[in-house]
Amino acid sequence: MIAAGTAAQRGLRVCLLEKNIKPGRKLGITGKGRCNLTNDCTVQDFIASVVTNGRFLFGAASRFSPHDVMRFFEGLGLPLKTERGNRVFPQSDHAADVVAALAKFVKSSGVTLRTGSPAERLLLAGGHVCGAELKSGEKIQAENVIVCCGGRSYPATGSTGDGYRLAKQAGHRIMPLQPSLVPLVARERDCADMMGLSLKNVSIRVVDTENGKIIYKAFGELLFTHFGLSGPVILSASAQMRHMAPGRYRVEIDLKPALSPEKLDARLLREFGANQNRDFQNSLSALLPKAMIPVAVRRSGILPHLKCNLITREMRQKFAALLKSFSVTIEAFRPMEEAIVTSGGVSVHEIDPKTMQSRLVKGLYFAGEVLDVDAYTGGYNLQIAFSTGRLAGNSVGKQEN
Repeated sequence: MIAAGTAAQRGLRVCLLEKNIKPGRKLGITGKGRCNLTNDCTVQDFIASVVTNGRFLFGAASRFSPHDVMRFFEGLGLPLKTERGNRVFPQSDHAADVVAALAKFVKSSGVTLRTGSPAERLLLAGGHVCGAELKSGEKIQAENVIVCCGGRSYPATGSTGDGYRLAKQAGHRIMPLQPSLVPLVARERDCADMMGLSLKNVSIRVVDTENGKIIYKAFGELLFTHFGLSGPVILSASAQMRHMAPGRYRVEIDLKPALSPEKLDARLLREFGANQNRDFQNSLSALLPKAMIPVAVRRSGILPHLKCNLITREMRQKFAALLKSFSVTIEAFRPMEEAIVTSGGVSVHEIDPKTMQSRLVKGLYFAGEVLDVDAYTGGYNLQIAFSTGRLAGNSVGKQEN
């Protein structure tokens, strides 16, 4: 919608082929239905939040920055607000209002919108694109085509990887696809035992067990589920797990990030001292959420019914270490259907970053998630879509291209 409306505003005759009955279906469910449409940050901070091929996006983001996106939507009559982590939402908290603003932009720009019209293949001749053929067999002639069909996540919204098929047809290389910003499957049963427990102020680090290196650190909210781990901090962590294999990664959760090991030891001394005649398992309510206590007791190796006055210094230090590094072994990503974005896609080495035009086929452009670019959660992935769509719409049909 950004690409089509931008091109039409330049006086070009534009037809937008929409697979669904209405445009923006996937956009309408983002951010749990609230639509975190960008991040109120600088271009440099945006690029730093892109996990894959961030430098490729510098030109696009410089021309249509996060602040430009905010002004764009406010100019369409959509009031915005900024929340924790500089995440930008519509004031109404309704993603449908973002979709409506873009639909208004498309209509007012003079775009011909054709819904229920999935593209089956590109029309190519002599190294140029010359249109697209619909699934119905109808052929639409065009001097330029912009492919922005999204990735393969949330396929129920129509995002089924059509763009990759069209790109392959034009000879483009597709980098391996995998889910990103996706919950994680744990090896241990402990997570299922704590299903539904949300921890709001924890820090995590992700360790690559093959080399022992810490590949990601973050602070935020985490959720235990029947299969493993979810929540904002876990979704962002998943974007760094580029070589997923059973047991390859370990998430270490610091349950007491505000306390140094020394302060935590002193805290445990006080708690055990105040509960010296109680069983160990009954002394932890001030330290841990109720659902976590049985798991922590089991992992500690301390007998549940041991009186607190019998807990040794070694036992206490071992328990403190557990609280500072509660370890979860990762078996796999959850399925692509549960991912927020698709990692991988059309190789950016075959795309001109100044225009979004294919280096292989004249008149063919790509924008958005179909490209091999993805970012952390926080509005950055929609910013990628808006920046690249805007650049493609501004570049399409120019003589020098």
